[in-house]
Amino acid sequence: MVEPTIPTVDLSPFLKENEHGNKKKAIETITKACSEYGFFQIVNHGVSLDLMKQAIELSKTFFDYSDEEKNKISPSSNAPSLPAGYSRQPLHSPDKNEYLLVFPPGSNFNVYPQNPSKFREVLEELFVQMSKIGVVMENIINECLGLPPNFLKEFNHDRSWDFMAALRYFPASNDENVGITEHEDGNCITFVLQDEVGGLQVLRNEEWIPVVPAEGTIVVNVGDVIQVLSNKMFKSATHKVVRKGEKSRYSFVFFHNLNGEKWVEPLPQFTKEIGEAPKYRGFLYKEYQQLRLRNKTHPPSRPEDVIHISHYGIDT
Repeated sequence: MVEPTIPTVDLSPFLKENEHGNKKKAIETITKACSEYGFFQIVNHGVSLDLMKQAIELSKTFFDYSDEEKNKISPSSNAPSLPAGYSRQPLHSPDKNEYLLVFPPGSNFNVYPQNPSKFREVLEELFVQMSKIGVVMENIINECLGLPPNFLKEFNHDRSWDFMAALRYFPASNDENVGITEHEDGNCITFVLQDEVGGLQVLRNEEWIPVVPAEGTIVVNVGDVIQVLSNKMFKSATHKVVRKGEKSRYSFVFFHNLNGEKWVEPLPQFTKEIGEAPKYRGFLYKEYQQLRLRNKTHPPSRPEDVIHISHYGIDT
């Protein structure tokens, strides 16, 4: 029996002038993936393979530093709600995961490590290249949804809200192998660059499918914003990370985000124009993010009280 896998899409036709190639096939594959479970992988995406490798290796070096050294760039108490710099999740956890958060190069919020050398340079260049592929993918999804040209680009033109995290998941302990529990992303589109260890899994038809690492690939998943705008035509992917027993897992996650002041609701192209009832009520994006952040800072005692995008769902 063949193990289920998520599709891999070649993005080269979208990055070359006058190159049509297999655009139609890629559009069909991405549309199907986003409609069914919201996950796929991309190759020939324009992000330098050497840069991807260097970023992973430098992050390994950084996370192997002593806590004293890493805590030199911990966020200050007056930092924003998603503070740049080094943190652990859960806070003060000795063995679950840790991360380094960065915002667009030039942001006043950024706190970069001084060592290893060239790490800041690599982080900034990776951010720039990931940001470019984020815009490309947003345009592709725009086409997959059949929206007017540049609709999503004009709706989501502010790139100052994007951010990127370098992550380390420690090896599993005897009684705990969850790196991050099952969840959906609250943003527009997420990109994951993972090392060879793996552990990322996506839920499809009540079955957990491993996202097997492959050199040069970037994992892509749709977030809650796209699910709401498309009135659930595209799915925000449920996923988790399972920690392995022997090795730490290193990855980079880039969040193609949305300005917090944006109003989010199902678009008329997927509701009144086709005679469909909206599946969500509208909301201010930053208010939804505040609710999601509260899930982490003040975890509800009951799992059913955790805020998901279903909080805005309309019974039909």
